[in-house]
Amino acid sequence: MQIEVSGQFLPIRPGLASAIESAWARLAGAGTWWSGAERIAIAAEARNARGCKLCRERKQALSPYAVKGTHDSLGILSDDAVEAAHRLVTDASRISEAWVRGMADGPLGEGGYVEIVSVVSIVIALDTFDHALGRTPRALPAAVDGAPSRWRPAGARRNLAWVATLAPEDVAPGDPNPFPLHGDKNIHRALSLVPQAVIDFFDLDVELYLRDHEIRDFTTEYRAISHAQIELIAGRASAINRCFY
Repeated sequence: MQIEVSGQFLPIRPGLASAIESAWARLAGAGTWWSGAERIAIAAEARNARGCKLCRERKQALSPYAVKGTHDSLGILSDDAVEAAHRLVTDASRISEAWVRGMADGPLGEGGYVEIVSVVSIVIALDTFDHALGRTPRALPAAVDGAPSRWRPAGARRNLAWVATLAPEDVAPGDPNPFPLHGDKNIHRALSLVPQAVIDFFDLDVELYLRDHEIRDFTTEYRAISHAQIELIAGRASAINRCFY
């Protein structure tokens, strides 16, 4: 398959091209806690956060919690949803447990907050891919009608992270089970309060990066660059973004 970059058509792995198209389509549809229109509004706020005056002032402050004010929002989502989307984009490395608990225990609810994390993460990944190719961000898709399922796994509990997560052994009959497809490490469990969010995120992640079993298979190179080159890029990006696990 090919992808257009600055008027030129360059080859792209079919799996990656398919994953990108699927990710955009899923963003537009109803999720577990948010409608399609709300999910597109979350994605739009994620993009809008870069130009928010309050976010810039907080980023420059010794503590983001010392700066009060109102976000420059698009006026569609609630204040809590805007706060969550903006902080995740502009200052994720300084998010605290108290802030997460405030979001999860407030009007958004745990499931609503976790799904915002998923939507923001996916749109950042998609936009970063376009940025790396020198392309303008793709227009957000039109929302698809439908109601969120509001399904919370019965076995999810707060014992691993600042929000409830689902352990593989606690998946109940009838629960969506994201673990057989992509793995059951802690990173897979991070969004597991919303199982579909795990599937949505890692369906894209494994094509942008590597599948779980491929990461540790050092006898085979699955990409045009080597394992070492991939991990050098990943490690540098993590350091710049102040990621922690």
